[in-house]
Amino acid sequence: MLATMRRHGLILAFFGALMTGMTALVNLMTKPTIEHQALLQQKTLFDQVIPASVYDNNLQDECYNVTDESLGTATPHRMYLARKAGKPVAAVVETTAPDGYSGAIQLLVAADFNGNVYGSRVLEQHETPGLGDKIEVRISDWIKHFANQTVNGASDARWAVKKDGGMFDQFTGATITPRAVVRSVKRTALFIGTVPSQLSHLTPCGARDE
Repeated sequence: MLATMRRHGLILAFFGALMTGMTALVNLMTKPTIEHQALLQQKTLFDQVIPASVYDNNLQDECYNVTDESLGTATPHRMYLARKAGKPVAAVVETTAPDGYSGAIQLLVAADFNGNVYGSRVLEQHETPGLGDKIEVRISDWIKHFANQTVNGASDARWAVKKDGGMFDQFTGATITPRAVVRSVKRTALFIGTVPSQLSHLTPCGARDE
């Protein structure tokens, strides 16, 4: 009886090790494909928020970690620096609107250093379906209205929803969500305006800020 149990245990251990090895092998084989697809999806988003004519470098190779409370949280955010003929001209920033109706909204915002916004897209949101989720470009074109708008300083009152005296539409039955996004895009554009003064001490993504 004991020998039978030992034999069964060895068989189970063998198959367990075999399945673990197969899983590891599959992960190893599919990892490059998954990473490649992620890069393609990111490039597609970049193309939606910043015109290709603005820059001539590879944005994905110019990633930096930036930390500023204006980006919605105290944790590092990724910033991609756009260059033209080697000169920094704009940036694309992963930013956070912390005050959405159903929690934080993750955004991608592109602007030059003079407050000119090229575009914005939602990276992640948990807003109410049929109401707050209209910030998604697949549902409405509301978020496209940031393109070609300019933030004229922190006191620019136009950067608000119309209910608050600004120039952006709110949603019927849902003002909190668009209000949070408008504020975040404005704050992020203002942050991007400070980037030229930070160029000498930016921390590349993946590097430790000692």
